[in-house]
Parts: sequence; structure tokens; C-alpha cells
Amino acid sequence: SSQPVVVDFWAPWCGPCKSFAPVYSSVAAEEATRARFLKVDTQAQPQAAAAYQIRSIPTLVVFHQGREIARLSGALPKAQFQQWLRQHVPAA
Repeated sequence: SSQPVVVDFWAPWCGPCKSFAPVYSSVAAEEATRARFLKVDTQAQPQAAAAYQIRSIPTLVVFHQGREIARLSGALPKAQFQQWLRQHVPAA
């Protein structure tokens, strides 16, 4: 995709993932013109987690033009997540 892609690697048994899910959904809706937002369930898709060397969850990864450009492990409050996106997602 020419548009940046933000991926949330998560699992249904992960407490921090569950608490971060509404933040991720809210920011994804607000920033839909800036990037594509996807979620990958590492329990259902272990091969994807292995391919991207996901060691802890939640892990957020930003891809741009097929390359990983940023990675962050751990849940963030909304304001901090938005700030991290501004730093790592190229302007549309």
C-alpha cells in the first residue's frame, strides 16, 4: 500500500491488549485518511507473529511502502498513541 499501514498484533487472552483495543479503534477511526489500521490476532495467526518476530503483545508496527518503519511494544493511553503516530506515520 502507498498509504502507511499500522498493525496491532494482539491476542484475546492479553489483558493490556483488551484495554488498548478501544483506544486503537478510536484513533483508527479518527486517522483513517492518514493510514490503514489493521489488527492481527497472534493466537489465530501464529505464522504472522513469527514472521514479524513479535515477542510481546500488544505490539504496534508501522509499515510504509512495504517496509517496517516503527515498532512499539505495550499499550498506550490515547494521547501518547496519537503522539507516537504523528512521529512515525508519514504525512499523507
